[in-house]
Amino acid sequence: MNTLHLKLFFGPPLALLLAGCMVGPKYHQPAATLKPAPAAYKELPAQNPPAGEWTVAQPQDAIVHGKWWEIYNDPELNALEDQLNINNQNIRQSFENFMEARTLVTQARAQLYPTLGTTPSFRRSQSSATLRNNVGATGTASGGTGANPNVYSTLAEVPFTASWEPDLWGRIRNTIRQAQYNAQLSAADLENERLTEQASLAVFFYELRGQDALAQILSDTVEDDKKSLELARARYETGVDTKLALVEAQVTLEQAKSAFTNLGIARAQFEHAIAVLIGTPASGFSMPYKPLIAAPPAIPVGIPSQLLERRPDIAASERNMAAANAQIGIATAAYYPSLTLSGQGGFESSALQNLFTWPSRFWSVGPSVSETIFDAGLRRATVNQFVAVYNADVAAYRQTVLTAFQQVEDSMAAVRILSKQIQQQEQAVRSAQEFLTLSWARYETGVDTYLNVLIARTTLLADQEQLATLHTQEMTASVQLIEALGGGWDRSELPSPAQVSKKVAKSEIEAPN
Repeated sequence: MNTLHLKLFFGPPLALLLAGCMVGPKYHQPAATLKPAPAAYKELPAQNPPAGEWTVAQPQDAIVHGKWWEIYNDPELNALEDQLNINNQNIRQSFENFMEARTLVTQARAQLYPTLGTTPSFRRSQSSATLRNNVGATGTASGGTGANPNVYSTLAEVPFTASWEPDLWGRIRNTIRQAQYNAQLSAADLENERLTEQASLAVFFYELRGQDALAQILSDTVEDDKKSLELARARYETGVDTKLALVEAQVTLEQAKSAFTNLGIARAQFEHAIAVLIGTPASGFSMPYKPLIAAPPAIPVGIPSQLLERRPDIAASERNMAAANAQIGIATAAYYPSLTLSGQGGFESSALQNLFTWPSRFWSVGPSVSETIFDAGLRRATVNQFVAVYNADVAAYRQTVLTAFQQVEDSMAAVRILSKQIQQQEQAVRSAQEFLTLSWARYETGVDTYLNVLIARTTLLADQEQLATLHTQEMTASVQLIEALGGGWDRSELPSPAQVSKKVAKSEIEAPN
């Protein structure tokens, strides 16, 4: 195929491609909510809350960046989160899904270019000697009885084929855009999965530390109950008290021991869950006992409008709308004719020594146009289908935004109210401790029976356990608040269409060790 033929083959289609139009609706991001976002969160704490109550960080428009868990200033949690970011298999799975989505962009972009191919062949053939009306070597008709009835032939070919479908109506460009948007969606899903796993680890971490705090309370209670049992036994043996008091003290001690033992179940489960999150077999992982003593930090919550830029699930939902919009354009392009340009050229000869000589060349080139004349409404139904899909995605996007606002308000209310309840519960613990002290003094002097001591001790234990549980709930609620705010992620970190269109490096898709 010479230079003139190449110009004839590629020139006009290229001009058509450059002048081609994009059919289908242009994408415009719809409003995130039907009503404007409020200027501030409803559940924000008071500007000057009482001492000890939880507050948000100042200034109000500050946000968390990067490794959000470092706000808790816990080296052990920091080390676990670092292991999770490297070894968590759910994050790895989401990463590979993102890599797959990027390869689909490359596949879509390949449709913009011609397809070239070749099928070299060599064929040596001989005709049958028993065929009638054959033309022999002498050129005369024979019935298979000529002097040389068999015909031998040799054919060597080196053909090259080219085929190209110019993107006249934007079908391929919309396909590329859809793949790019889906790749961005996958990148946002990856970040959402990463945030979910990070938050789960922090929640399990503080739940485990909360179990350790309960274990410390019950351990102290067991020791106190042992002393009470020794005193009750001494008083019974000296005739000062009845056997009923001795049995009551024994029952109290055994109940405390049983409750202490039962705590091991939940602690072991939280420990095993943390092992899975950091990619370690549960059988080879353990954490030292360390009661929870931390308080939630002041968390910068920003303003509601920032939430749209901070939540990866909102970004994923928005990119899903964009991909659905591109799909409408792909379906709309089916209304228009498609043009395919194909050509073939190469060399063929019956003698190998002449195969690549100029007279052995051959070529053919020509366009073809296809258009559906009647499809009983198939194309219209297809377009309507994807319009409905887009509208559903818009509703899903707005629901995601509404849910995000709800989660922030829920978590903020939980942390704020729990901090106030903790102050009240601390007072209850102090009162219960005083109740036990007075009851114990009256018991020692013989004014009251051991039953009053038992009631006071049970009340104190219940209040202490409730206080430890509230501290755990407060810490986990603060983690859930940061998760609801989007962690340390920001939409500016979402890769652009150009970035997801880059060729995936081999090192990025190699199987992990």
